[in-house]
This record gives sequence, structure tokens and C-alpha cells, in this order.
Amino acid sequence: MREDSKPEESILPDRDYLMDLLKNIISFRTVAPPGDCYQEIVEWLEPIFRDMGFETTKMKMPQEVFAAKCSDSRLVGDRYNLQADLSVGAEKTLVIYAHLDVVPAEGEWDTDPFCAVQKNGRVYGRGVSDCKGSVAALVAALKALLSKKKPKYNLSILLTTDEEVGGYSGLCYLTDLGQVKGDLMLCMDGFSDDVGIGSNGIITWDVMVKGRSAHSGSSFLGVNAVERSILVMERLIDLKKVVQARRSRLPASSPVKSVGIENLMPILNITMINGGVKENIVPDRCVLRGDRRVIPEERMEEAMEEIERALEPLRSEGIDFELKFYPGYPPMSVDPEHAWVNEVREAVERGMGFMPQLSAAQGSLDQAYATEKTGIPTCVYGVGRQLESNIHAPNENVRIADLEGYTKFLIELLQ
Repeated sequence: MREDSKPEESILPDRDYLMDLLKNIISFRTVAPPGDCYQEIVEWLEPIFRDMGFETTKMKMPQEVFAAKCSDSRLVGDRYNLQADLSVGAEKTLVIYAHLDVVPAEGEWDTDPFCAVQKNGRVYGRGVSDCKGSVAALVAALKALLSKKKPKYNLSILLTTDEEVGGYSGLCYLTDLGQVKGDLMLCMDGFSDDVGIGSNGIITWDVMVKGRSAHSGSSFLGVNAVERSILVMERLIDLKKVVQARRSRLPASSPVKSVGIENLMPILNITMINGGVKENIVPDRCVLRGDRRVIPEERMEEAMEEIERALEPLRSEGIDFELKFYPGYPPMSVDPEHAWVNEVREAVERGMGFMPQLSAAQGSLDQAYATEKTGIPTCVYGVGRQLESNIHAPNENVRIADLEGYTKFLIELLQ
């Protein structure tokens, strides 16, 4: 090094700007369902990106597409997504994705869930971890970086809707429009414990067990669908043991490993039961609902067929039922040896101060749909800690140090 040369100046985010951004973003009640506040937050964010030199596109899903693809009656209002592109003449384009919707703020909160409150080294509010904190960190990182230099990648930022309801109207819709275009992709809808390289797929199912109504005083004249459903549950519980004995080659997350599960595992759940209309009427139907989480080594079609095979023999025992499936996001798996994976890990180490492990999410991600359709190598990394941030629960929170570290990680990744 020449004596008169100086080391490159570190680019650091503006902490006050970061926290102001987060406070504003949390204040938008983009709760899904119903998801009726997307236009407001998109129109607030759009000029921020334009002022940084991005070309922005505010995309409203046509009502006919919404009606055809989004059958959830709880969803109301227009579906708006924001795309912000910055071309710097780089060889590669990095796609960065996060969702703007949050789950309802139910339960007993110690603070206003839509006002980012700082206390004891944390900030509390609905979405601070999942995943509006990531959005605030991204804007703060871009603001700091672009004031000093150009990023090493062309950027395509996608901020979307309805992820929390498994909806089509966000990243899946943009994928099918051909708007997810790039060489590498970062999904910010994750935890900061590990870098994610995979996730389970999800299939929702329901079984309607049929019976025949009668007066409960003469219940022998009817067929009790609730009682018949017990046989269905027994078969599903037997299958659950078989399914959950399997393991993926992908490692489980660090928090999941702490409870003794080393690798991503498939899941079969019975989560809802609904039957009967009155205590003195023999119920003529009972509906069981649940989901099946599918590891990357399994096929979605085979997982559905396996449930069908387990229940089909019940028909010969006189059990009348209807089985329906609602396939959701597919499983995702990324080559852990891909150069992009190592690049993300090293940026985490420089920004967050530790070298993260690689893992796969037990949950399911809309990112998997985009990855499957486009083939773009993807890493998942966000703010929040899986075992302490109360994601989807009251008093959702994130460490302020993690917010600042995540912002530094993004700067390291882009410079």
C-alpha cells in the first residue's frame, strides 16, 4: 500500500433514519386478511425509491385475475405491488424481495402494535421482524450506499402483497408476469439466525365425513359423522408417524436443532375439526382440516396420493367422505455450494459479526414458487430471531442491534 493511500471508508447506515423508516412502515395497517391498505404503503414508498434514482412501477392486479386466482373471501381491496429497478451497468442483476403485509395483531400487547416502540434494546410492533424491518433496513442501506458509490449489481426490488395468507397476488403473480428477472435473488422474509437455502412446500387438505341426521334420542336411526371422523383421524395419525420419520438432506435451522431435530422434516397436521349443529341432533357431516409440509426430496403429487391411499380403505368399511387438496407453495432447495450462498454468508459475517449456518425452513415460502419457476439461485435471510422475536404473536420484536447489523449486511452485500 502506498504511504499516502487510505483504507476505504466504511459506509454506515443512519440509525435515526432507519428507525424513522421503520416507525412509518409499521404504521401502515397492511393486515392480511383483509389486506386493504396496500395502495397507501406503496404510494408512500414509491417516491423514496425514485428519489434514490430507481425506476418504479406500481402494479395493481386486475380484478378479473384477483377473482380467478384469489378465492379467499376474507380478502378485500386492491392488490398493489411495487417494483423498483436500478441499472448501474453491472454484469449481473440482483433481485431483492420482501412482502409488505402482516398478520393480524391479536392477543394482549404491551405496546401499540402499529407504533414501533423502542425499549430495552428492542423495537416492538407488528411486522418489525416479519418482514417490515427488512424493508426499512433495505431502504436505509441503499440510502447510505448510494450516497457514496454505485452498487456492484443492477437491482430489482420487489415489495409485494398477501404472503401471510398464502396468496397468489404478490410474488407468485409477478413471477407469472415475467417480472422476476435477474441472476441472483435475496429473499428478506427469513430469520437472522441462519442463511436459508430451502423450505418445505405446503398442501392444505380437508376431509368431509358424511353421516345422516337424526334425533339424538334415537341416534341409532342416524349416522354420526363426528364419530365416524375418529376413524379418519386414526388413519391420518398413523400416516403422520410414517411421514414424520423421514428427513431431508437439508439441515434444520439452528433453533430447531436446539430441540433435537437435525434435518428438515416433513409434517402432517390435523389442525381443525368442525361438526354438528346442536347437542340433540346427530351430526350429518364433520370436516377435518390440516396441512402437509413437503420436503424437497418429496413431490407434491406423491404427498397427496399418499393421503388418498391411507384413507381409501375406509370406504369399504362404510365410511363416506370427500377428500380435497389445495396445493400451495412448492418446496425449495438451493445448492449449498453455489457461489452466491457463500457470498451471502460472508456478507452476513462482515455486517452482523458472525458466520451463519445454512439451513432450511420448516415453514413454506412464496419465494419457492419464484425460485422453481425462474431457476434464479436464492438465499433467504431476514431480521428477527426464530425463538425470541414472537413472530405472528403478541409483542413481536427485533433486536435494534440486529436491525443495524442487517442494514450493514445489505451494504456489504451490495458494495
